[in-house]
Amino acid sequence: MKYRPSRRARRVAIATAVVLALAGVNGPALYGFASEKYHQYTINKPEYKAAKGHWDVVDVPDAYRINTIHAALLHTGKVLLVAGSGNNAANFKAKSFRTVLWDPARNTFKNIPTPKDLFCSGHTQLPNGNLLVTGGTQRYEKLGGDVKKAGGLMIVYNENPDGPRTFPAGTLFTGKQNGKTFAAKDAIVVPRAKKTKDPATGRVTVTHSEARVYVEALEDGPAYSTGAQDNYRIHGLTGADARNFYGIAQKLSFDKKDFQGIKDSFEFDPVAERYISVDPMNEARWYPTLTTLEDGKVLSVSGLDEIGQVVPGKNEIYDPATRKWTYLPKQRFFPTYPALFLTDKGRIFYTGSNAGYGPDNVGRTPGIWDLKSNAFRVVPGMSDPKILETSMSVLLPPAQEQRYMVLGGGGVGEDPRSTAKTRIVDLHAPSPRFTDGPDLYEKARYPSSVIMPDDTVLTTNGSGDYRGRSDSNVLKAELYDPKANTSRAMADPLVGRNYHSGALLLPDGQVMTFGSDSLYADKDNTKPGVFQQQIDLYTPPYLFRSSRPELTDPGPKSVALGGTATYRSSRPASIKKMRLIRPGSFTHVTNIEQRSIALDFTATKDGVTVTVPKDPSLVPPGWYMLNAVDDQGTPSKAVWVKVPQAGHPG
Repeated sequence: MKYRPSRRARRVAIATAVVLALAGVNGPALYGFASEKYHQYTINKPEYKAAKGHWDVVDVPDAYRINTIHAALLHTGKVLLVAGSGNNAANFKAKSFRTVLWDPARNTFKNIPTPKDLFCSGHTQLPNGNLLVTGGTQRYEKLGGDVKKAGGLMIVYNENPDGPRTFPAGTLFTGKQNGKTFAAKDAIVVPRAKKTKDPATGRVTVTHSEARVYVEALEDGPAYSTGAQDNYRIHGLTGADARNFYGIAQKLSFDKKDFQGIKDSFEFDPVAERYISVDPMNEARWYPTLTTLEDGKVLSVSGLDEIGQVVPGKNEIYDPATRKWTYLPKQRFFPTYPALFLTDKGRIFYTGSNAGYGPDNVGRTPGIWDLKSNAFRVVPGMSDPKILETSMSVLLPPAQEQRYMVLGGGGVGEDPRSTAKTRIVDLHAPSPRFTDGPDLYEKARYPSSVIMPDDTVLTTNGSGDYRGRSDSNVLKAELYDPKANTSRAMADPLVGRNYHSGALLLPDGQVMTFGSDSLYADKDNTKPGVFQQQIDLYTPPYLFRSSRPELTDPGPKSVALGGTATYRSSRPASIKKMRLIRPGSFTHVTNIEQRSIALDFTATKDGVTVTVPKDPSLVPPGWYMLNAVDDQGTPSKAVWVKVPQAGHPG
């Protein structure tokens, strides 16, 4: 059938022809305008959309525009957009913390009261459908020249085995040798000292406990800095308390002060649409990674602590049943926001991707981590291993194959280097080893990758330099086909997206992109950047086809591991794949939640019957999107289904 352009397309074409004619008369003055008109005409042609997809801008009212740092798809179909203070020190000082709930189906928005500064927190999906959100910001960084008061780490000791002690914010410490006084910036709880008795001799030994707090001088100026370790008495204590409780600090100076984390933890309830406070973590964390395990518990790793240092390998587990945290018995160090995936046999695969902080030579080697033994098996072969920070990692579909891809990346910290490399590893190989896949569209830090229902991976944006420096944003997108190991270009994104950006698959098969926090707004790096608050929607080529499968009956809301469920469909014979997709939870080039699981199925006269795999390390408990994919590769709209924890009712 011959394509007949719409009236709008004909108007654009006529206008373009007129403008091009005028451009011939008036020269360069109209050339840019004409080029843009022609570009708009091209990208709106049906054949272009069918080949490369299409981008649209989401209409967000001003009252709901925020600096989206974190985004998570909830089982209600809504998206939680979290800014906290939004990388804005003025918002932090004013305690202006933002969360917005967006309903893509209706394009409605709702402001959500935000209890703490969840900027740079960690988050993950829980078995009951709540979103666990932990950590965030206690204090913004200060560069060396901006530090007005000497300060640093104070370790507070307790030699009393009979009880803990709480010291409020503002508690004063005075050095016994230097005579200088510093104030605690936050409240601190010092545990009771440990008392042990030797069964052979009956001798009792007391081992002190300790806690850490950030302290600052009472006044500005270099006279208040210290240069060596000192023992500090705590104001207000007398007698035995003055002997049992004391502080020790090394140099308290004007050095750069990094961001500091918080211990606070919350569950966001998608039904009640509110945050619920749960027990805090044992460690304060800013830039942590949360990974849901096969039993529904959550692993929390890394982050900057309450004094701005990377947590030294103290990892912990959250139990949703008790809402409490416990330490892992052995330590293992990772840089901040490490990409830690749940893999088969309940092990953790670290791809080497990370974002932010940590030494350049510790904890950056990819490998398989056994939580029970703490053993770590290195996976070799990573190309460009020194420029792996701010790379993206994806569990390639289907998840059963246990093949992982690492895309792009840059040098540690503000290093200007970046890479276009993609690297792939098969963990089911006898000796897993990374090999290079097809190069990305360009060298890129901060690319955002999304697993699609048709078993492809969409990757968009990024920047060639740190935070888009020197106008290095990449306005490109591509689809990677894992089966063919090839990529093809998609429609160009509408805006640049680098640091603090991301993307999520939505239930209707579209992809949302959000955020971007460029350091500068010009090529010469003279104008400060402005946070990109625009949200865009990408409609993939598969949604421009003439037909689409449907799952018309929602079927059961809960299907057990190894269980079956039947769904009605108008064209069951056309269905070639069934996919169970875990909803994404994205921040800082990290989305370890997303995975697409192939389901065995049989077509019936009026529908399909699917079987969920038995392995909980393949299908961790929680809510999933179920998609049918037809013989053209077109997915249905998703149906939500809950996979409960093994041995638990749905």
